[in-house]
Amino acid sequence: MANISLIPCGDFKTTYAADTTIFPTVTSRNFAILGVLILLVFPAFMDRYWLNLCIQIGYLGIAALGLNILVGFTGQISIGHAAFFGFGAFASAWLSNSFAIPVALAIPLAGVMTTAVGMLFGVPAARLKGLYLAIATLAAQYILQDFFARADWFTGGTAGTIAEPFSLFGFAFDTDERFFYVVLVYMVVMYILATNLMRTRDGRALVAVRDHYLSAEIMGINLTKYRTMSFGISAFYAGIGGALYAHYLQFVSVEGFTILFSIQFLGMIIIGGLGSIMGSLMGTAFMVLLPEVMQAITTALSGTAIDAALNLKDAIAFLREMAIGLVIILFLVFEPDGLAHRWKQIKAYWKLYPFAH
Repeated sequence: MANISLIPCGDFKTTYAADTTIFPTVTSRNFAILGVLILLVFPAFMDRYWLNLCIQIGYLGIAALGLNILVGFTGQISIGHAAFFGFGAFASAWLSNSFAIPVALAIPLAGVMTTAVGMLFGVPAARLKGLYLAIATLAAQYILQDFFARADWFTGGTAGTIAEPFSLFGFAFDTDERFFYVVLVYMVVMYILATNLMRTRDGRALVAVRDHYLSAEIMGINLTKYRTMSFGISAFYAGIGGALYAHYLQFVSVEGFTILFSIQFLGMIIIGGLGSIMGSLMGTAFMVLLPEVMQAITTALSGTAIDAALNLKDAIAFLREMAIGLVIILFLVFEPDGLAHRWKQIKAYWKLYPFAH
């Protein structure tokens, strides 16, 4: 009988360890390494405008990942994420200004302080769900906003506060080209930590709480513990992102952390994909670049009949907000699993091409 060689179709995992690897294939790992190497030389070829956008994607992507751990992986809801982002920004500036703590150390300490605040609000919120939880996190948003405006010793009040530039061993990362590498290192580390978290018992417990909390409780998972933990982790990521934001701009103001900013964070993880680590970054990039696309469209239509009818130059600010809301609605209707799901489908199609399945 002739030997028949079988060609595997798709990926086969024979062990649980193989199913929980960070990179499912060698090719995906190599592409990730290649992507980081390309980013390392990125500042040498790009101007400050694009570097600024990339830095924004970096620190906002870290904060968005924290929200995705809470909302996408644990099934909780938060519409006060911008307040924790702001607390991390003020905390890092306060530590470096008041106690002369180096900025490199103040950033992780600000993350720890924000974790404590997040768990403070997470303890009562862990016993709530649905609309009641949304209202509780909305209360956290306004409580912290009011605190920012009144605590002159911590935030500088309505005048804001100065944040020292990031420095390490006497070398100041006070330009876009230099600070890009700071954000890149933090982003890579934080995303690897989140990926590893989801491979642990605690990470699987968070997902179990999301999928079916009654079954999870029957299996012995402490719902209050893991819901509170998810708030703490989410706040830690928001605090790190906010601290990077503060030391990049070197100034923090209370006006920047509104409820609208919290909604934008929700938009990032909805567009990128709930429960997807890669989707958090994809959604952040989409939201950061969307206003730039709107600006480019407005410029292209300048002087046309459409411009004369809509007065695009004066309406651009409103069009940006409208575009964000419209995009979120379209994704919820036509692509509820987000960009990450669409990317997986594209990869699966080309992996098996030209076969149908």
